[in-house]
Amino acid sequence: MNKIISSTTNPLIKSIALLLEKPRARKESGLFVVEGRREIEMALKGGYRIKSLLFEPEIFDPAILGDVLTAGAECIEVTGQVYQKLAYRESTEGVIGVFEIRDTSLKSVGTLSENPVIFVTEAPEKPGNIGAMLRTADAAGVGLFVVANPTTDIYNPNIIRASLGALFTTRVATASTEEVIAWLKAKGFRIFCAYLSAKSVPYYHVNFNQPCAIVVGTEAEGLTKPWVENADENIIIPMHGSVDSMNVSVSGAILLFEALRQRAKK
Repeated sequence: MNKIISSTTNPLIKSIALLLEKPRARKESGLFVVEGRREIEMALKGGYRIKSLLFEPEIFDPAILGDVLTAGAECIEVTGQVYQKLAYRESTEGVIGVFEIRDTSLKSVGTLSENPVIFVTEAPEKPGNIGAMLRTADAAGVGLFVVANPTTDIYNPNIIRASLGALFTTRVATASTEEVIAWLKAKGFRIFCAYLSAKSVPYYHVNFNQPCAIVVGTEAEGLTKPWVENADENIIIPMHGSVDSMNVSVSGAILLFEALRQRAKK
């Protein structure tokens, strides 16, 4: 028989609410929250370990997630009032999972494919942009998605929501800019930085048919000096209108799919 929680002041419910609100709570507990059936299934398929599954029985039947879920998680039935306290989405699906955080250090990356493309974003400020870039990274099949100088933890619920579960299908690492540059150079990656300058070349003039990292900065500030100085090539997306920049997730998609186009042609 499933455990039942009917009080919004229950200690477990209060701790999960903190996981949703506070990066520090996620860091200290090593746990994060995933809402929605699809995202939970993607996290499980991505190898993330689930600790607890909370569901509102009038909306969701936990049996549909199968034995792999019920064998590894504590299933907890909650009332509608309790679920609404935790629900992040406006259109709810009646199910929330509590998962263990993974190590996202560069040391945890392991072996990459023979000729990978790595996508690096420096200090992205908006969780929605990070989520969108994760979706692009998944669509392009990048070997690794790296956040340099992160301004929020990668398990922010806004990022999970915006990524539509792509966080769980993409290998992710976080580190300082200096650490990422040193790691890329030690591994022999060519570094292509999206940076506007007189010496930058159009992105379609560089050769992406080699192990390489495509690096983008913030829309407001661009990339910091260490990236510009350590780039093998600084590249631009030629603009033909009145504005001089695009959303960073759009820029990243253009560059990544040019790399795919070159590799498919080869």
